Amino acid sequence: MSELCPFIHAEKANYPITLLCRVLHVARSSYCAWREGEAARRARQAADDALAHEITVPHLASRRTYGVPRIHAELHRHGRRVNRKRVARLMRERDIRGVTRRKHRSLSRLAKKTRLAPALIGGDFHAERPGPKLVGEITCLPTAEGRLCLACWLDLATREVVGAGRRPCPFLTGRRRRARHVVPPRVRDGRPC
Repeated sequence: MSELCPFIHAEKANYPITLLCRVLHVARSSYCAWREGEAARRARQAADDALAHEITVPHLASRRTYGVPRIHAELHRHGRRVNRKRVARLMRERDIRGVTRRKHRSLSRLAKKTRLAPALIGGDFHAERPGPKLVGEITCLPTAEGRLCLACWLDLATREVVGAGRRPCPFLTGRRRRARHVVPPRVRDGRPC
């Protein structure tokens, strides 16, 4: 019916309203109620436009990161009482979106298809002399320029770091793949060569 009333309003200059309502199966009272509501619709649209402007101010101030909950809280803090669903509707209609945080994915949970590397040390973290037993650790750190992988090798006899390295790390799986191919430095007399 909402599509028919504007059509009746547009054609009322050519045909009588009674005839148009009868042909289109629209009650004349419904058409009259729609016509009377035109001013209310315009006022609601103007109020929505004003509220949309108020929404964009804190959104831009937050460098486009605030979403519906924070925008609603910010408006509420400034004394503007408005429904959260109305804020969500206006942001959706005007394509205003906040930044959504990515889900934190724990690295300790392995995928079902992942094969574990063999434990070469077998839980024995003691060494009689420096050199034969080295253990390593790789850590991937997020930085402003991208991920950075830090790797170090520890001699189990002296508990000293005998080698370290860093390089950009685009993928987590790539980090693990590169870790298999890294050769630890040579150790002579307890000192790296």
